[in-house]
Amino acid sequence: MTKTVALQMDHIASIDIKGDSSFVLGLEAQKRGYKLYHYHPNDLSFQNGIVSAHAEEMTLRYKEGNHYDLGTSEKVNLANVDVILMRQDPPFDMSYITATHLLDHIHPDTLVVNDPTSVRNAPEKLLVTHFPDLMPETLITRNESDIKAFRAEYKDIIVKPLFGNGGAGVFHLKPEDENLASLLEMFFEKNREPLMIQRFMPEVRAGDKRIILVDGKAVGAINRVPAAGEARSNMHVGGKPVKSELTKREHEICEAIGPTLREQGLIFTGIDVIGDYLTEINVTSPTGLQEINRYDDTCLEAVIWDAIEEKL
Repeated sequence: MTKTVALQMDHIASIDIKGDSSFVLGLEAQKRGYKLYHYHPNDLSFQNGIVSAHAEEMTLRYKEGNHYDLGTSEKVNLANVDVILMRQDPPFDMSYITATHLLDHIHPDTLVVNDPTSVRNAPEKLLVTHFPDLMPETLITRNESDIKAFRAEYKDIIVKPLFGNGGAGVFHLKPEDENLASLLEMFFEKNREPLMIQRFMPEVRAGDKRIILVDGKAVGAINRVPAAGEARSNMHVGGKPVKSELTKREHEICEAIGPTLREQGLIFTGIDVIGDYLTEINVTSPTGLQEINRYDDTCLEAVIWDAIEEKL
């Protein structure tokens, strides 16, 4: 029988096919003979013990402006699907968390990548805190006096939302910057979440390394160099991708975290390294496959699917 894979993601029409990792994961599954389904997390349902989604059969092609076809929407019992790729973009909010709870009902009989329990327990800026020896100096809190004390000690700091993504809401506060109080007011009026405060690392000017790990093993990397006058290296805010290889320190970081990633069923992860320090472990919808493929003449989506099929 034909195996099936469902991509739980933002709408396929909205993606950039030249950079989207979900797209090439879908293409690789299609190449291997899988039948593809596409659905948005809003279309998940749980009723009488059954997890279903209003999904559309999907065909993909690497053709800009004409990269997909979708069939008629149908209600699919996800217990009958072989693999679900949970690939919707953060923010990691209650909607995201609810989706992981629903998918827990069918995993691992239906293999969910990544493991929904582990995704729920490992938001990118919190999983990394289990490796304090690999991190830069970091504070997670809503307590203003602790934030001010941290700044007094380290002077030059980064302030960012704990559950943000893509560099949104990340601020670099230099020692002379007088906006900390206003910035905290803005964050704290918006939500009840703590902030992450870190010592600013000038090494970021040389780049923020994205390393892809598959089942806990490093398989490729790309450096992302921030634009002039920008502290963020995310490519959608102007960061420039640059070919890169892993340093000795980066190999050490990957070897230190690899066993935990494997144990938790985190098959496809992307970590961020600045200088000698691990800053994030991305487990929700990591990116970077196509950029690394171009520079290294490789096919990382095939490596990921090899790992998935080993689990099947």
